Order: sequence, then structure tokens, then C-alpha cells
Amino acid sequence: MVVSIKDVARAAGVSPATVSRALGNGPISPALREQVEAAIRATGYRPNLSARRLRSQHSHTIGLIVADIRNPFFTAVAHAVETVAYEAGMRVILCNTDEDPEREAMYLRLMQEERVTGVIFAPTQETAERFQRHELEFPVVLIDRAGPAGEHDAVVLDNQSASMQLVDHLHAQGYRRIGGLFGNTSSTGRERHQGYLAAAARHGLEPQARFVFPYADAAEAELLQWLEEPSRPEAILVSNSLLMVGVVRAARRKGIGIPADLAVAGFDNESWTELVDPGMTVIEQPTEEIGRQAMRMLFERMHAPGAPTRKVVLSGRCIIRGSTLRPAMADLTA
Repeated sequence: MVVSIKDVARAAGVSPATVSRALGNGPISPALREQVEAAIRATGYRPNLSARRLRSQHSHTIGLIVADIRNPFFTAVAHAVETVAYEAGMRVILCNTDEDPEREAMYLRLMQEERVTGVIFAPTQETAERFQRHELEFPVVLIDRAGPAGEHDAVVLDNQSASMQLVDHLHAQGYRRIGGLFGNTSSTGRERHQGYLAAAARHGLEPQARFVFPYADAAEAELLQWLEEPSRPEAILVSNSLLMVGVVRAARRKGIGIPADLAVAGFDNESWTELVDPGMTVIEQPTEEIGRQAMRMLFERMHAPGAPTRKVVLSGRCIIRGSTLRPAMADLTA
């Protein structure tokens, strides 16, 4: 059976005009909007998107532009975004930029051409610093990487605090030559580097930081070279899960034991980080909350385009596994 707006209106106890305003992001109280959205979920109503686009000149489509879809972090966030969009009767256009500013610019133009309702975007540092809200015809919420203060709504991790947690843990395990390997294309790598530096200074450690393009191959090549140097670290903090894959590959190629010869800690609690032996110590990011919060902020911006911008900073959870535990410490925790 095809469910109509009138059916939704009856279920919500409101007029069809109120349902239309809710679907078209028109003026409506938060309480009524929630009432209508609950009725939409209950009745299984699906809007005629083509007709709505012709009437409103908008596609009722969300653009999601991510830096690297191969990174499981972005895959998990994309799943949460798509789920919320589907529940609201909206579609999602997913674009992958491979950390390329030219591709970012191309996809932003595509979003303009498609008349999207809004965009959720994980930009490179270069793009985040130069593009401004007033240049676009749609609202934007940044995820993972924040731009200049006050320019865009953003949902990010408290990256500095997360890095500091990892350095604190490594120091507590007795490691003193703690290196850091960071991505060089985004504010995320920079913020995690800042946290690493702050924790190293607090513990009186000499920082050893290196920056690479945030892919596994780049991390593997960098660590293979680093391990040949006299100042090689005895522990290393890695700023994303792809870089951590490269670090593990390099260690295996060189016959370096983890953690016997090199302790490794990083970001993102992917399934492989628990299944390898030893398991990897990581910061678990709240990916589901990041995606859902970004969608909530995007809806709020649609309804109140002139409201002050907001930056939501979420906390990560440190999960300690064998990749950073000294043998004596591991025995005590067994």
C-alpha cells in the first residue's frame, strides 16, 4: 500500500500542510517536527523526491564528501549519516577525494549543480582554510577536520587529549624514546601531533615526530627507513588506522617484534586491531555519534541558517592491548 501525506497527517494528528512543512524544512516547532517524523517512521512513508525537487528547486539529497573511503573510520561515519538521512526521507551522494584538494573543489561544484540540501565534508587542511560558508548555496558541516574558528559547524574528536592519553600510557609502561607518525594532509594529524608534543614535554621526553601522506604504503616506507637509524624509537604513536597498518607491515618485514622491539599505539578500534596478535592499543572514536551528530547539526543549520556556528568536540576511549604492554606488565594484567 502506498502511504500518502494524508496518512502521515492522520497518524501524527496534524494537518497535511504541517506534514508538508516538516518535509520541506519549513517553519514548524521542534515538538511538531518530532511528532511528524515519528509518524513518518511508523507509517513507512516515502516521499516522491522527483516531484519535491521540481517544486522546491532542491534535491532533498545530502552530499557526503570523505577523504578516503578505504579508511574504516569514514566508512563507519558514512553508515551513520546514511541511516539518519534515510530515516528523514533523504538520499545521500557519497564522494571520495583521496585527500586531493582539486577533487574536493570538483565535488563541491557537483553539489552546487545537484542542488543538494546540505553537505557533510571531511576536508584537507588546504581546503578547510580557504573555503568560506558564504561562497556556497547549501549548509556544510565538517567532520573529523575543523576549519577556521566560527566559519563552519563541525563535529570532531578531542584529538589532542586522545594523543596525550596514548603518550601517558606509553610513558607509564616505561617507554622513553616515543616516536610519532602523523598524517600531513589535515588538521586531525596536526592536532594529534600537538597532543603528542604536549604530553612529551610534560614527561620530559624528546619528541621524534615524522609526517607522511596518510596511507599505509607511506607509513611502511617511512618506518622501514626509521628503523635503520640509530635514534629509532622504542615505541611509536600512529595517527590513523591506515598508517598503523603500514607500521605493522614494516615491523614484520624487518623481523621487529611488537611490543618486544617496538611498542605501537594508534587510532581507531577496527576489527583487525583486536584480532592480530598481539592486539593493538588504540583510541576508539565514537563514529556512530559523529555521523548522527553531524546530521543533526546539518538539519539545525537548514532550519536556522543565520544561527551562530557550533563545534562539537567528542571524546575517544583508550583501549589498551598487548602491542604496548611490557612483558612484565602484561603478566600482571593476565
